[in-house]
Amino acid sequence: MSRWLSLVVLLLGSWDLGWLVDACTCSPSHPQEAFCNSDIVIRARVVGKKLMKDGPFGTMRYTVKQMKMYRGFSKMPHVQYIYTEASESLCGVKLEVNKYHYLITGRVFEGKVYTGLCNLIEKWDHLTLPQRKGLNYRYHLGCSCKIKPCYYRPCFESAKNECIWVDALSTFGYPGYQSKNYACIKQKEGHCSWHRGWVPPDKTMINAMDP
Repeated sequence: MSRWLSLVVLLLGSWDLGWLVDACTCSPSHPQEAFCNSDIVIRARVVGKKLMKDGPFGTMRYTVKQMKMYRGFSKMPHVQYIYTEASESLCGVKLEVNKYHYLITGRVFEGKVYTGLCNLIEKWDHLTLPQRKGLNYRYHLGCSCKIKPCYYRPCFESAKNECIWVDALSTFGYPGYQSKNYACIKQKEGHCSWHRGWVPPDKTMINAMDP
């Protein structure tokens, strides 16, 4: 397997590589999942960009000024460059230079940080207060929990470490109320349940369909 295809597999897991000939498609994920499944999670401002000739279609290298790291200290304490595919059809992401602070998640491959449309990339000002608090503390507490999407009612958890995610049922679409306001937290007894970002975990809270 070529170095480039190895990177694709790393970033997108076990997806069928047939997606390479089609437009990029990604399944929605809760911000906590994106956090827990990423090697690197930072708040940063893009200060430069350069088109590199890596891979068959080119790679965009963004120079970033890291404001804060939320995950990834052991892999890369400080991030200077973020790499992404130059083509949006290959899940490359476009970031504005010297304009916004971004929340950026990504994976480390051969000493470089890669990200794309299937990773969580968001303008910092668009994050809710519970999401920001989740990055600082809450999401860490739920990385052993499983967030289970619900597409059709009724939905039930099949294990004590599951939280049922119902944003897909909302007529308002994704991201929904749970994504913006809740984290799935593991309790002392091993059960996982939804909690709002600013409320201390309460072991009596029920893991309800509509928290």
